[in-house]
Amino acid sequence: MIEAAMIWNEPNNKSHWDPEIDPDWMRFGQMVNLAAEAIAGANPGVTRVLGGISPIDPGFMTRMKSYGVLDRVNAVAVHGFPLDWNLWQIHDWPQKLEEIRGVTDLPIWVSEVGVSTFGAEEVQVWGLRRTAELLKGNAARIQWYSLYDLPREWEATTRHREAEGSSYYRHFYMGLLREDGTPKPALDEFARHVPEMGLVQWFHYQDHRLDDAVAWMKRLGVTHLRTGLSWADSFRPDALDWFDRQMQALEDFDVTVTFCFTPEHRGVAPHHTSAPQVPEEFAAFCAQMIERYAPATAVRASAPVETGLRL
Repeated sequence: MIEAAMIWNEPNNKSHWDPEIDPDWMRFGQMVNLAAEAIAGANPGVTRVLGGISPIDPGFMTRMKSYGVLDRVNAVAVHGFPLDWNLWQIHDWPQKLEEIRGVTDLPIWVSEVGVSTFGAEEVQVWGLRRTAELLKGNAARIQWYSLYDLPREWEATTRHREAEGSSYYRHFYMGLLREDGTPKPALDEFARHVPEMGLVQWFHYQDHRLDDAVAWMKRLGVTHLRTGLSWADSFRPDALDWFDRQMQALEDFDVTVTFCFTPEHRGVAPHHTSAPQVPEEFAAFCAQMIERYAPATAVRASAPVETGLRL
């Protein structure tokens, strides 16, 4: 069910990792090393991915290399949204990938790429087509963000949304389906690039869209899906019931599961994008999820630490 485990989401984006707490990303490097080792201990057959950097920054990748992170993962990932908030043009995609190839020989995944319909739905159609032209055959994995628009009443959980201007609002219009579930024009264009192009769809806790999303992805012929299991959600009383339901619904896909989001009470600062107080706790959560949803023949026992789950 799980083909790959991505360790964190956009660590070098200040909305997803707190640079004031960890300006040199040293805490992040330590956490990734521990998590990668824990995942490998639970099932060495699961691909370990350094989670998608945004902005695409070879300096950050070089720093991760110096911390030994690239010795513990099997692939590195980048994210890009050049028509919405990145400070480069969509035609620069090949150059951006080459910048990362200058640092590492590991496979590069484009694990999150998308275009919003904030300005016009026609822009998304053109952007998807051009993205496919530039990336197909040039990246080991391409995953389009996303299947659904976000419901407008949902709050996006970034800490810096007030400083993001229109980019914050564009985030709600990244889907191939509108909030009401009706398809946008870009859906037909996406279908032309399946299965080479996969999808990203995050499912919120008890997400009402889960079953409909599965039906749409099967209709489209999607095989590769990226989603997430939240360490913060693991502290909810019925977390495992929800995780089980989500992963069972996705069992027909090759899933890249992203592990991220710090429980407020376990962070250095009380928010979901904080470095953890005890990085071993995050590593234990990663291992427990792999043991549950991608078990190896023999699983190495580890000392119990706090994750919120009672297995």
